[in-house]
Amino acid sequence: MRINYDELAKTLAALTHGEEDTIALMATMVCELHHADDRFDWTGFYRVTQPETLRIGPYQGGHGCLFIPFSRGVCGVAARTGEVQLVDDVDAFSGHIACASSTKSEIVLPVRDAGGVLIGVLDIDSDRVAAFDRADADGLTRLLRQTFGG
Repeated sequence: MRINYDELAKTLAALTHGEEDTIALMATMVCELHHADDRFDWTGFYRVTQPETLRIGPYQGGHGCLFIPFSRGVCGVAARTGEVQLVDDVDAFSGHIACASSTKSEIVLPVRDAGGVLIGVLDIDSDRVAAFDRADADGLTRLLRQTFGG
């Protein structure tokens, strides 16, 4: 099953209406995303908790890395550059951090609050090579803006 971003936007809007707590929003979004698409093997947020450092936030799937510096991995690049990272083959990505050996491809999106401040990244891993595309990047970006305002 492949995610329907328009339908998920409606579901998330209904589930999170009036909620302002960032962790509650992240947890709800991750749960809905993870169960909406069978390509999603690990779905989670890494939160900016101190300068140049991401710490694991709400997630679904196996264990994730506890912290990631902005200087390392796909998540670090997304946090450092503020740009969506679409990685078709993690083994070909220089500096990839292997939190799970099952990960074959990855999409990571920066997450900003309503003021434009980077609050974390959304990381989705797949056990399939080239699992993600521009439509996923666009759909996920819309969901993040809807939920966090950035």
